[in-house]
Amino acid sequence: MRRFGPPVAVVAALALAVNPLTPTAQAHEAAPGVAVVTPEPQQTTSRPDGFTLGRSVDLVRGPTTDPDAERVLRATLQRAGVGTVRVIDAAGADSRPGVTIWLGGNDEVLDDLGVADQTGLPAEGYVLAAGTHRSRHHLVLAGVDTDGTYYAARTFDQLVQGRQVAGTEIRDWPTMRYRGSIEGFYGTPWSHADRLDHLDYLGAHRMNTYEYAPKDDPYHREQWRDPYPAGKLAELGELVNRARSNKVDFTFALSPGLSICYTSDADYQALVAKFEALYALGARSFNVPLDDIDYNTWHCDADRAKYGTGGGAAGRAQSELLNRIQREWVVAKPDVAPLQMVPTEYYNVTETPYKKALREQLDAAVFVHWTGIGVIPRTITTAQAAQAKAVFGHDILIWDNYPVNDYLAGRLPLADYSGRERGIADQVVGVISNPMNQAAVSKIALSAFSELGWKPATYDERAAWERALSERAGGDLRTTAALRVFADLNTYDTTLHPESAPELAARIDAFWTAYEGAAQDDAESAIRALRPYFQAVTRAPAQIRAGVVDPAFSDQAKAWLDATVLWGQALEESLRLLEALDQGDGAAAWGRRQQVDKLTQQAKAIRDVRAPHSGTYPRIGEGVVDVFLSRVGRLHDEWMGLLPRRTATASLPTYAENVPARMVDGDESTFYWSNGAPGENDEVRVDLGALREIGEIAVLMGKSGSPNDFVQSGALEWSADGATWTELARGTTAEVRATAPAGTKARYVRYRAVAANVANWLVVREFAVQVTDGSELVLTATGGPAPAEGSALSRSVDGDVSTAYEAGAAPVDGDALTVTASAPTAVDRVTVLQRDGAVAAGRLDVHTAGGWREIGAVRSAYTALPVSGTVDAVRVRWTAGTTAPEVAEVILHRTKG
Repeated sequence: MRRFGPPVAVVAALALAVNPLTPTAQAHEAAPGVAVVTPEPQQTTSRPDGFTLGRSVDLVRGPTTDPDAERVLRATLQRAGVGTVRVIDAAGADSRPGVTIWLGGNDEVLDDLGVADQTGLPAEGYVLAAGTHRSRHHLVLAGVDTDGTYYAARTFDQLVQGRQVAGTEIRDWPTMRYRGSIEGFYGTPWSHADRLDHLDYLGAHRMNTYEYAPKDDPYHREQWRDPYPAGKLAELGELVNRARSNKVDFTFALSPGLSICYTSDADYQALVAKFEALYALGARSFNVPLDDIDYNTWHCDADRAKYGTGGGAAGRAQSELLNRIQREWVVAKPDVAPLQMVPTEYYNVTETPYKKALREQLDAAVFVHWTGIGVIPRTITTAQAAQAKAVFGHDILIWDNYPVNDYLAGRLPLADYSGRERGIADQVVGVISNPMNQAAVSKIALSAFSELGWKPATYDERAAWERALSERAGGDLRTTAALRVFADLNTYDTTLHPESAPELAARIDAFWTAYEGAAQDDAESAIRALRPYFQAVTRAPAQIRAGVVDPAFSDQAKAWLDATVLWGQALEESLRLLEALDQGDGAAAWGRRQQVDKLTQQAKAIRDVRAPHSGTYPRIGEGVVDVFLSRVGRLHDEWMGLLPRRTATASLPTYAENVPARMVDGDESTFYWSNGAPGENDEVRVDLGALREIGEIAVLMGKSGSPNDFVQSGALEWSADGATWTELARGTTAEVRATAPAGTKARYVRYRAVAANVANWLVVREFAVQVTDGSELVLTATGGPAPAEGSALSRSVDGDVSTAYEAGAAPVDGDALTVTASAPTAVDRVTVLQRDGAVAAGRLDVHTAGGWREIGAVRSAYTALPVSGTVDAVRVRWTAGTTAPEVAEVILHRTKG
């Protein structure tokens, strides 16, 4: 490969790249001995009078403590090497040397230390003071309430460094009332063990809310009237108790909207009976989600007769049901929190009859959930939150659909929790996360929710993300770096992070700039510079499995970790392929290419055990990793003499396995299918691989079962360079056809939405572009041995080396594979590619105007033989009794010029 003029600055930048798994790479850790408390306290003041914990301490229980705070404290002391905790009363605390811990506060001791007490702090607030008075060391953990003292104990757990307690004064309280999560996703619900662990995690991070609302729990939604079986009820009781011990409010949600009759007293009683059963277990917070239903559908005639039709009617019906629950059931139990509800219109701030009904008729005490402007909005602003509060007329609790992945089959969103303005805390009562099907993996995002909810004024999304990675890694720098690499590969989530693998993408972009057009030595330098990051991708999963402190993380991310190893190995092989091409070693390049394809196929065969991810393969750096491998493959194809193949892309993400390539496979029974409605300027595109003269074009959209999944208003356009576009036609139907003016030369053809679809997704069965200049040489394969079941002779000439003609039996006398060209072609090389492990021997002939003549032997996976002249056919005469061949491609390398 000839290259020109290396961009020196880019090569230098690549050369400076370090292995991202080394401890020096992007470390964001605190200095040794400095405690980092998360969430960050509201006010922290250092003191000069810290102390060292001895082998024993005195403990005095104060008015705002309970066994839960003491349990946390004792665990901290045990970790710090304190062997004896002597429980005494306040009168027994003298001035002799030692440490006294005042769990639950003591105003006199705080006064002695010169620290103001907790009076006036909000609920859940606390004062933590560590200092020395008259040679006696004191630690005061004084909560406004028992929750506050518990949180003080959690903060102290982070402050202790070995046996050292720094002199400290902390005054702390949460900004938002609700902080935590709602298990509200579709697909495989969490296990009981997941939930117990999750409640421990929430408590440890000063989050106070867990809402039980898994869509695929039948007793929560479809069978909401039916009582829970005894075993399931016992599990719920255990969750309630675990939540209480972690100062987490267990909120039980019941979702009756699929079948409820609002006017039915029996349905009301069934709903309340379900609440009563959970109340008996200790639950004191309740929610009635009415999301994801058709509120234009009544489930009994009495509702239609009473309320009429439309959104306003639905709002009135829902308000009456919720008001009855709040006024007759909730207020009758003074220890129950105000009722929560999720409206059917939960995703915008548009004034509607439905919202007007809720605003005017729903009891003012009821809290309303809202997701932002959009089900999964990229941003939630202070102004939007204020609009939501005004249009619903109630206190707003943000149900934030991050990092939920029930709509992202095959994906783990692991990027930072971004796009939420700090000022939303002034408008809402809380922000809670709807997490992933993978509970342990969700903790990376949940840590950020704890920080935003506790102290939004200083929330820094990137710093919070780095702290979350470090925490999962137990502070180990190598594991943190591995998690950073893994998270980068799992950035894409369609909305908050529409980019895929941004760090890897930047490195690859720099690589191509350095590599293409470079001199030989500089090309090798570019490869050497990129290789460490590819190796880091391959090695990250092993480091994560060895170093992450929570075994459930590696277990639940198993499919993605396994796939990452394979994609990383494929990336490494692709660099070796480029090296082989630069050295002119066709056999080595073909061996590497087969390895890349094999690794890719293995990665795509992996499945997670949870729905919806069990239906597709884990997406790892999609749009970056696969595109890089394809680009290397195209370079290999070009080197071997394969004509550029047409490829298809889409600006919209893919639903399941219905990838854009299916638009150009010549088979209308397969199709590309987006996983969302096209917006304005969304497009599907065909790349012909080179400038070609084009004729007839057909964009065939929609399919049986979803005939309206097409671009409702679109423009068919062509371009020579991908930058300047010329319109051919407009379309408003499912099938759009046009013919380019004679002589039109294009490389790209696209169909672009000129307006957003209201709801329908996009299906493209086929995007056909006719090439009229004769540049596409058509090869036809005939002969034998007969192909195996499911294979075809045509796969040996389809231009795709990842497919192959697989013979059904070993060759016999007379068997030959003949490839005929659509026109006589000047050829200087013929290449036969066979798969490793299925190599048959034979003799290679070419057919010219003078007839057939032999040009050499076929005996290895890679056979490339020189030839001169105009050829219209080639054939491989197989040697009888050799291995049944698997021929990936027969290539006629056309003479240049």
